[in-house]
Amino acid sequence: MTPHKGSHESGRNTRRYDAVVVGGGHNGLVAAAYLARAGRSVLVLERLGHTGGAAVSTRPFPGVDARLSRYSYLVSLLPAKIVRDLGLALTLRPRAVSSYTPARRAGRPTGLLVAGDEERTRASFARLTGGDREYRSWRRFHGMTGRVARRVFPTLTEPLPTRAELRRRVDDEYAWRALFEEPLGRVIEAYFTDDLVRGVVLTDALIGTFADAHDPSLRQNRCFLYHVIGGGTGAWDVPVGGMGALTDALAAAAVRAGAELATGHEAVRIDSDGHTAEVTCRTADGEHTVAARHVLVAAAPQVLAALTGDAPPPPAEGAQLKVNMLLTRLPALRDPAADPREAFAGTFHVAEGYRNLAAAQVSAASGTPPAAPPAELYCHSLTDPTILGPDLARRGHHTLTLFGLHTPARLFARDHDAVRDDLLAATLAQVDVHLAEPLAGCLATDADGRPCLEVRTPPELERDLGLPGGHIFHRDLSWPYARDGAGRWGVATGRPNVLLCGAGAVRGGGVSGVPGHNAAMAVLESPAR
Repeated sequence: MTPHKGSHESGRNTRRYDAVVVGGGHNGLVAAAYLARAGRSVLVLERLGHTGGAAVSTRPFPGVDARLSRYSYLVSLLPAKIVRDLGLALTLRPRAVSSYTPARRAGRPTGLLVAGDEERTRASFARLTGGDREYRSWRRFHGMTGRVARRVFPTLTEPLPTRAELRRRVDDEYAWRALFEEPLGRVIEAYFTDDLVRGVVLTDALIGTFADAHDPSLRQNRCFLYHVIGGGTGAWDVPVGGMGALTDALAAAAVRAGAELATGHEAVRIDSDGHTAEVTCRTADGEHTVAARHVLVAAAPQVLAALTGDAPPPPAEGAQLKVNMLLTRLPALRDPAADPREAFAGTFHVAEGYRNLAAAQVSAASGTPPAAPPAELYCHSLTDPTILGPDLARRGHHTLTLFGLHTPARLFARDHDAVRDDLLAATLAQVDVHLAEPLAGCLATDADGRPCLEVRTPPELERDLGLPGGHIFHRDLSWPYARDGAGRWGVATGRPNVLLCGAGAVRGGGVSGVPGHNAAMAVLESPAR
């Protein structure tokens, strides 16, 4: 570990920095880049042999030239301000359609297509529901969430507003009650009557969050809010080159600004007196200690507590099944009006009707895997073929990402592998219901002749990425307004010079860089020396 050129040695030969960032995921890299650009000496300590955290691109299938976004896979919450400020060489591309939801009506296959073309979307609603009512409700509902998004999203990179200040900024009492005060199920049921349409709306409240539509804790509302405010529009974009292109650009920006990135350095302890701090890290050749004025922890609150020796927060529990696949071709659909290149370009909803989502949640909460596991799929390579090697692209191969809902970590406690395999089989069976050919028949094989299919459960995400309970947001999402102990920027901890800049910070969650930005702003508001 080479000291940053701005650091100096203490009497104990401890390397010193203005800031040490624990964790080289996207938030840690954002924080490091901002601080280094401001002239602070910065060291990033990353446990793994590479930076990027959960926002990486890898070739998971031996001998196959396909670079998949292995864990996180879409971008919505990343503010354009961060991209501009850090000069990121990054291209985000919109998907051709928002979603396609296959269904059966009157004994025949059909589906709901939500496209960029409003007339096509209107016609699809009419075919599915037999009228115009649900489409008009869809437009009114998303008009409401769009107004909230335009007012709330810009606040994410500002000092935390109070609850009253954010309410005034929203300036819509009905929207405030519907999204911030009452269980989301109430407003969904008030707007929509069709079970499938209700379910499509609700899914934004359940990605990475284990809850019912009427959960009194409103954790589903918080999840929904972050899913619909991105960029002030709620649009979800594809990073060209995969998620690794984003974190590679962030790492390059941090290094360009003068930050030092040390991979293979696992932080094991933080000691702080509130004014200075020391971080002990473990490497292949033993333990080392570095000192800093500020320590920014781009890891989960449970990890922070373990490092400082403080009481841990309540346990977190992830609830998703992540499946990466490579196909030799996109499967044909039972719906004769659906083009697979369009249906899989957006979010392809499976078993996500409103009643089935509720039944799956009740089953999983009792410890029983859902009989009809809800899931959504998406094909990155339709929007961004650069992630495929030229030969794969020429032969018509495609990637496919599946994200399963309502599969909490508790389900895997008794027999992890058996439950994982059973859930995977049940989930793929629900997909096959809507296909004219089995999905398994479309899977490519790797150099060893094995199907190109990779599964990750919450326990495996905890093992691979250090996510407590496999929770992709580190813990339940928070409201984007001030709360006790969060400080001016939502990153404060019980130690004045130790800040939380990971997804578990206020206004964390998702691939946004917001906690990294906000932690850097908190440091820059303090004197450099």
